[in-house]
Amino acid sequence: MRIAESDWKLFKIVREKALDRYCRRVLEECERICRDETQSSHERYGTLYRHIHARDKDMANAFDDFSRSKAVLCLMLMHKYDLLMEDEIRGFTEEVQQSLEEVSKNWNAH
Repeated sequence: MRIAESDWKLFKIVREKALDRYCRRVLEECERICRDETQSSHERYGTLYRHIHARDKDMANAFDDFSRSKAVLCLMLMHKYDLLMEDEIRGFTEEVQQSLEEVSKNWNAH
């Protein structure tokens, strides 16, 4: 689905904000892992490595394909990861908002 020019312009702004939120969240999760004294240093290292590897895959799925034709899919993933603010979503056209709403209903149903 190719989005409208206004949606594309907003997507580029929202994408940067969502990426920052995602990275901040992952860094906070990493800090919790590093501070977990119930695990040895080696266990924490392994946990941290697996965590970053998994989060890196999620980040790639949501942010790496920076194209207009994939923007709605990226927004859907950002929405799934709870990275979009309501006011940001409301800035998109009705068509994009409906796509996000439909996907959200499907994810919540599972």
